[in-house]
Amino acid sequence: MYRPATARRLAGRLSGPVFGPGDDGYAAETAGFNRVSRHRPAIALGARDATQVRKAVAFAAETGLPTAVQATGHGPSRVTEGTGLLINTRRMAGVTIDPVAAVARVEAGARWHQVVDAAAVHGLAPLNGSSPLVGVVGYTLGGGLALLSRAYGFAADHVTAVDIVTPDGRPRTATAQRHPDLFWALRGGKGNFGVVTAVEFGLVPVTRLYGGGLFFPGDTAAEVLHAWRSWTESVPEETASSLALLRMPDREPVPPFLRGGCVVHVRIAHLGPGDEGERLVRPLRKIAPTLVDTLEEMPYTRFADIHGDPASPFPYDERSVMLRELGPDAADDLLRLAGPGSDCTDIVVEVRHMGGALGRPAAVPGAVDHRDAAYCLTTLGPPGGRPEHVVDGMAHRGTGRSHLNFLTGPGTARLSERGYEPADYARLGEIKARYDPENLFRFDHNILPRARSGRVPRVRSLRPPEYADSAHLTNPGRDDSR
Repeated sequence: MYRPATARRLAGRLSGPVFGPGDDGYAAETAGFNRVSRHRPAIALGARDATQVRKAVAFAAETGLPTAVQATGHGPSRVTEGTGLLINTRRMAGVTIDPVAAVARVEAGARWHQVVDAAAVHGLAPLNGSSPLVGVVGYTLGGGLALLSRAYGFAADHVTAVDIVTPDGRPRTATAQRHPDLFWALRGGKGNFGVVTAVEFGLVPVTRLYGGGLFFPGDTAAEVLHAWRSWTESVPEETASSLALLRMPDREPVPPFLRGGCVVHVRIAHLGPGDEGERLVRPLRKIAPTLVDTLEEMPYTRFADIHGDPASPFPYDERSVMLRELGPDAADDLLRLAGPGSDCTDIVVEVRHMGGALGRPAAVPGAVDHRDAAYCLTTLGPPGGRPEHVVDGMAHRGTGRSHLNFLTGPGTARLSERGYEPADYARLGEIKARYDPENLFRFDHNILPRARSGRVPRVRSLRPPEYADSAHLTNPGRDDSR
């Protein structure tokens, strides 16, 4: 419930804007990219720096305000409904590149296009996803399935340090040596353990790639899916690809050739010269006449051209299931569920090729699972549709797991357990109980705090002391050892 006096108390501690329902700026502060649902907190804070985050979390702990965090709002699961505190980190968008160490330091609100552009100046690239507008931190905390992941692994595997304000209001820097349990949990455990104010991660020496897509008519879906499936069995780790069945609305800004029917889109990102890429994709070009062919050698800064993800906010439900295989029978199952002539209502049904470095353990273990998956199936559908239809229909082909970054919309918060092996989920619950026993951070793919016995710990009061400074990755000598 909104209490103006509580908002005034918080505003008195901070220089960043604080909003309540009905205030000018409240709607803009709480809106996210995915409009399927939106936060309606009692208080919304536009945090300007890590010190403000620390003070806000300390205030939330003192007053018992459950807390949500939002940067871009691409992946809502459980949202605030007239209660709690929303910390919006979009103003914290600093990006620093150390070209000698090949490391990026990125603040909580930065988006991938900022990191890609900054790293490219030095001949480097991050392990970003397909959209330039997605927030770096939320994507990375969920594991990060990147365009370059078959060659380099999950984005979370390359994280070297995390600045976080934990639910007791304390700033900490988690690394493999400092707070190693928290460091393990953060890399894959989403936003359950506090507010991440910055991350450090390694970059890779990539400046160019051969990429783009082949668009085929929907009536060739069976031929294209079976040919692409077979093709993925022999491509090198340097080649990443996915296949999407698209059903786009018949209106602007959708290109005319995509409107009003089923189109098959094969997406390619190959880490090699153009002539090598041309040889690799030659079998795909022979499947059927294409509607559009955008494959070419390009600078990595044009990565967004490969998938062509939407640039404007809209509402959608997203679901995923990790597939253990995609043999001929599995491909036929998918065509029955989502191919031309099916009753599928999803806008996008995509299969991403996994394997390669994604199947190998990280140098420093983290909470990211899915290393046994051969493909990732994702669906994106309109509100009011049937978001579970395709993934449930393919579940018997799955590993029993879902990629949490591809679970968005109302009702997905309860699906968090699908993201992990049972032993990892139990360990995450124990770490949650240690750092957030009151489940202050619950507006996400929530991991319930559980003691080693499996019971939820008794709630205790959190009244943290005031601290003058926030932890910073650039100050490794700070004493935050508690």
